Amino acid sequence: MLSICLLVFGIGTFAFLTLRREQMQLVNSARESSELLLDTIERSLYNSMRHGNTEDVKVILEMVGQSENLVGVRIFHPHGVILKSSQTSEVGRVVDQHDFKLFLDNKREGVFTLDGHGEVLGMVKPIYNNRQCNLCHGAKSRIIGLLNVNYSLVETRRRIVELTKLFVMSTVAIIGFLSLAISLVMLKFVKKPLNQLAKNMARVEAGDLSVRMTPQGKDEIGRLIVSFDSMVDRLDRAKKELETYHYQQMERADRLASVGEMAAGIAHEIKNPLTGIAAAITVLKDDFSPEDGRSLIIGEVLEQISRLDKTVNDLLFFGKPTVAEPTCTDINSALKKILIFASQHRGGKNIEKKLELAEDLPPVYVDPKQIQQVFLNLFLNAVQAMQSGGVLTVTSSLAHVDGMDMVRVLVNDTGPGIPPQILEKIFTPFFTTKAQGTGLGLAISHRLIEQHGGRLSCVSQDGVGTTFSVELPAYCPSQEELEKAQLSSGIIG
Repeated sequence: MLSICLLVFGIGTFAFLTLRREQMQLVNSARESSELLLDTIERSLYNSMRHGNTEDVKVILEMVGQSENLVGVRIFHPHGVILKSSQTSEVGRVVDQHDFKLFLDNKREGVFTLDGHGEVLGMVKPIYNNRQCNLCHGAKSRIIGLLNVNYSLVETRRRIVELTKLFVMSTVAIIGFLSLAISLVMLKFVKKPLNQLAKNMARVEAGDLSVRMTPQGKDEIGRLIVSFDSMVDRLDRAKKELETYHYQQMERADRLASVGEMAAGIAHEIKNPLTGIAAAITVLKDDFSPEDGRSLIIGEVLEQISRLDKTVNDLLFFGKPTVAEPTCTDINSALKKILIFASQHRGGKNIEKKLELAEDLPPVYVDPKQIQQVFLNLFLNAVQAMQSGGVLTVTSSLAHVDGMDMVRVLVNDTGPGIPPQILEKIFTPFFTTKAQGTGLGLAISHRLIEQHGGRLSCVSQDGVGTTFSVELPAYCPSQEELEKAQLSSGIIG
């Protein structure tokens, strides 16, 4: 529709300007004819009047006045009285006011309407008193008369009207033809393909990726269709890849569930005999003096039994996690206690420990035992990563994440860092880079933090260090809980 409107505007403007130019040419043609006739009459009159043939002047005016396009040819006095005329009856009368006004306004021509003759082009040319005219007219007056011609514009206007009708009809016909042609072209090559493309896009949106289109040309619409087919092909391949990946993940999840159940069952069967073995070996150790070499061997056995016990506990928790018992917990106090436990590790004595805890942190609603398990695992991992010494920094702060108040704890070490190819797998169950490890510590920690509505993440720079971030929702008690607390405080007081 817009293209048709622009077409109508363009062609209409061009036709209007062309019509105006043709109309001006017709008017100018009439003006040039009048001027030529006026000059011819003037020369003839000068020749006749120079010889004193006044009768020839009258004859010349009458002959010229016979032209069908001339309304009148006359000579009038500067006072307005007609001296000579192609129409004898006009002689002695006052010239028409329109012609006389041209002389008074010092104009040579003008268009006006005469009664009985319609629209005319009036032209006035002064007849100057030169030396040849002084014999008859004296030398006092500079202008002895004014030559006046009235050229009829009726025929010119008729031709202008006919030309206007022709232009209007031809313009309407051209606009109608071009509008119809453009509409048909737009309908066939633009609107229909776009409508079909929109329908196919709706089918793709509904999940049907078998849709394909055949381009009819190499224009913009054709390239758009080719791009659409290419997009659908890529979507189809991506969907198949996702389905394959999803199927593999489902199989993997199913296998992991089976392995978890099996591991929990095996761990449960191992734990009880392991406890008995540890008790029996402890009794045997008491029978040997500390200087006895067998006592050292028994100590190593007990240490391996303790490691096996931890592995069994991790398997039991991963296969069948315990139910959380959350309570209002001060995270700063918990971090201080957990760091003391981690310091008892064999490599913890060579590590510098820094606590940068923000004051007045809101409490968190968590299970203290499970949170202790998470941070103890993070602290021990940091200590083990700095076997040659380093700095362990624990920072707590209040953060605003997605419009929520979160208590954030950062555990930073100055160890060798984690390579990028390993960093993306650290929370995967059973993935480990340690010679003695189950690969369940970070996986269990990640699960526990998510169960408390928080988030556990890690950033690491190879060769610089690693930072684990734990975010837990700040505890905001409800109005009812506050009222209960205040009531309880009042009763106690």
